[in-house]
Amino acid sequence: MSLLIPLYVHPAEDPGAWHRLITAADRTYGVVLNPASGPGEVPDPGFTAAAGALRAAGARLLGYVDTDYGVRDLAEIAEDVRRHREWYAADGCFLDRVTATPDGLAACRRLVRTVRRLGAGTVVLNPGVHPAPGYARLADLTVTFEGHWSTYVSAFSRPAWTARHPPERLCHLVYGVPDALVPLAVRTAHERGAAVCGPVTGEPPNPWARLTPALTGAER
Repeated sequence: MSLLIPLYVHPAEDPGAWHRLITAADRTYGVVLNPASGPGEVPDPGFTAAAGALRAAGARLLGYVDTDYGVRDLAEIAEDVRRHREWYAADGCFLDRVTATPDGLAACRRLVRTVRRLGAGTVVLNPGVHPAPGYARLADLTVTFEGHWSTYVSAFSRPAWTARHPPERLCHLVYGVPDALVPLAVRTAHERGAAVCGPVTGEPPNPWARLTPALTGAER
């Protein structure tokens, strides 16, 4: 089991969390860097240092890029990817809020081709739900669930097409997980066909603002 970690807090605000993340770097699928809902307008020294330490520890770095469900201009997205690579040496990108419907598939395919041409070695799509089947073939990893633990426990359903994809290509991001149940959340994701997960104890509006203490000790 690999962990996808979106830690959306500045390294200067919670250096302890970033230090724990660095020490657990070998257990992660990737770490999502998000200085300012994207790379920001100028390089952030705190994130530059954290990115360097994570890279030295063996972590894969993924730059956060918002696609606004296909509304955002492709040139703006490409510029964010370029900045993440130039400023933080990101290995790839975490494309957030991507479309999930069949009619958005062609545009998403163009988007993925564009970011790969810009040097994104790893592309993660986050529709946050199970998208139309073709999406999972476009990216290295697709987040097919993002939501609260209560929903994950009571209302999760798995389309048949997911069984045709290796578990290593699917990810579940679950927030609001009771701390003692983080290992259970990891096991549940595996049982539901996702070999990558990111269970956190945080709640909205920003559940990813802290690193769940139990996460670095969760089961593989």
